Amino acid sequence: MDIGSKIKDLRVQKGLTQEELADRAELSKGFISQVERDLTSPSIATLTDILQCLGTTLGEFFREESEEQVVFSRGDYFEKEDGELRNMIQWIIPNAQKNEMEPILLTLQEGGSTYPDNPHEGEEFGYVLKGAVILHIGARHYTVKAGESFYFRPEKQHFLESKKGAVVLWVSTPPSF
Repeated sequence: MDIGSKIKDLRVQKGLTQEELADRAELSKGFISQVERDLTSPSIATLTDILQCLGTTLGEFFREESEEQVVFSRGDYFEKEDGELRNMIQWIIPNAQKNEMEPILLTLQEGGSTYPDNPHEGEEFGYVLKGAVILHIGARHYTVKAGESFYFRPEKQHFLESKKGAVVLWVSTPPSF
């Protein structure tokens, strides 16, 4: 860990000069400058004093924040192919079941469909990227073509089918795939 630059970042965030921080911590400006450039290391007691003047603690200062993945590529996808229903589901956000929503990329081959999903709480959204699908919700059905989207509350049994094949971006909450 680069202690000096982290102290400097905190000092700048607080709008303090090296001299102001040095005065508050009862240290010299030169010492603060050396610490920030990693030319010297403060004792634990001195570091605690500096951090107190910067409004933080040792624990907070050394806590490493794990950076969550934000961008996902094809190599991150999890795929499941269903030969019987003639479809492939790609979970485009790994481990999305821990989130409030779950986006998938659904590819329906010619004559393909999804399993009927029973009524449940939540929301369903889809955007047809390629082809066309028939969205079945209870006794009703809707044709959705490329460039069109659908949104519904899944209070009735529902599923998709495609006569000629389609690719659909599908987002559900809570995760149900």
